[in-house]
Amino acid sequence: MGSSLTVRSARVADVAQMACVHVRCWQETYRGLLPDAVLDDPTLPAARERFWTAALSDERYRENQAAVAERGGELIGIAMAGPPMDNVAWARQLYVLYVRAAEHGTGAGPALLQAVIDAAESAVLWVADPNPRAQTFYRKHGFIADGTAQIADGVREIRMVRAV
Repeated sequence: MGSSLTVRSARVADVAQMACVHVRCWQETYRGLLPDAVLDDPTLPAARERFWTAALSDERYRENQAAVAERGGELIGIAMAGPPMDNVAWARQLYVLYVRAAEHGTGAGPALLQAVIDAAESAVLWVADPNPRAQTFYRKHGFIADGTAQIADGVREIRMVRAV
């Protein structure tokens, strides 16, 4: 981890690298929670590229904020937040926050979170359960589980909220 961490707004030119980080983080995080056939699907990187292209260029997502973390010119993390999908009780919803496992504990996660959600904003997110590392991270940053759970894509998720 010799080179310094840079966090900046995501750009359309980042889409291919963002998709690679997204897929790699899913593989590192959800192995055992999602079927291997999903995580190892050869079409997954292209699907994530389409997702990020839309997220960064489609007018429907203009209120979203996306950021990337780089170290030594290589993308190591991604994040995106925007208006809440279901409930207007919170100012923002965190949709994506992934950091490569080798970079856990380096400050990339908190920097990405801060880049997409102001600390003074109330926020909501859904996190896989079980995912103790992520849940601990979010608690450290003021989020608490509110008792709401859902099944999304076959994975149990719990809702965590941060009031301000």
